[in-house]
Amino acid sequence: MSKLVECVPNFSEGRRPEVIEAIVNEVKRIEGIKLLDVQSDASHNRLVVTFVGEPQAVKQAAFASCAKAAELIDMEQHHGEHPRMGATDVIPFIPVRGVSLEECVDLANELGKEIAEKLDIPVYMYEAAAKKNERKNLPDVRKGQYEGLKTAITEPERKPDYGPAKMHPKAGATVVGARQCLIAYNINLSTSDVNVAKKIATAIREAKGGFKYCRAMGIMIEERNVAQVTINMINYEGTPLHRVFETVKNEAARYGVNIIGSEIVGLVPMQALIDTADYYLRLEGFNRKQVLEENI
Repeated sequence: MSKLVECVPNFSEGRRPEVIEAIVNEVKRIEGIKLLDVQSDASHNRLVVTFVGEPQAVKQAAFASCAKAAELIDMEQHHGEHPRMGATDVIPFIPVRGVSLEECVDLANELGKEIAEKLDIPVYMYEAAAKKNERKNLPDVRKGQYEGLKTAITEPERKPDYGPAKMHPKAGATVVGARQCLIAYNINLSTSDVNVAKKIATAIREAKGGFKYCRAMGIMIEERNVAQVTINMINYEGTPLHRVFETVKNEAARYGVNIIGSEIVGLVPMQALIDTADYYLRLEGFNRKQVLEENI
């Protein structure tokens, strides 16, 4: 059985189709890589690419796409709703089959060194690959974002794990790591008051006493004129999606606000959706083997 690793790099570009295509093409050209998903968002000004393959092929595709992003994206001109600190903002490796999380940590370190040495981009390691406990969480690493890190990177406590202690003039800095499967989940509200979304995000965020494994913030989706609670669920088994959804719905009701819809960015494990269906349909004795596609 071949080893399979998933990689989900996030790039700071969601508005220029030609740049998105060029980055994705770098992934496609690597032999042994299966491209699973491409999602871009103009408001977030962000591109999320998902692909799988054997470890070294995945690392090669991650580096190639990072190099192309550094060539085509100028962070001095970048603006968007999503927090970011570089042209290639974050590159996580996720074990899928026949690979341990520790092997993904080794892969992340190999890539971090390569990006720093060949592209002269400072690299921070996060999650399971973090070299400092205070750098495990991505929001902590990304504190101050691109603009703030331009000066903070010279401080001893913000020194990168690989590469120069200065931002790349166009590509900024990059975060590389290894983690288990994450679900990027957004909930849109029937209000244009972003403060409502921010208050709800604070209520559910783990760091503020909310749900374990839940990271959230409130932002504004300008083209739709709606506030959004944007969420990263880093362990859907520990805290299921339906529990977060119900809490957001109840918190929103306090402000006279409804949920108008939610969205999943990128791919999602089938089990997370089965768990949600199980909850809302109140299924009794349901087994995953009853899913038609599981038997084909």
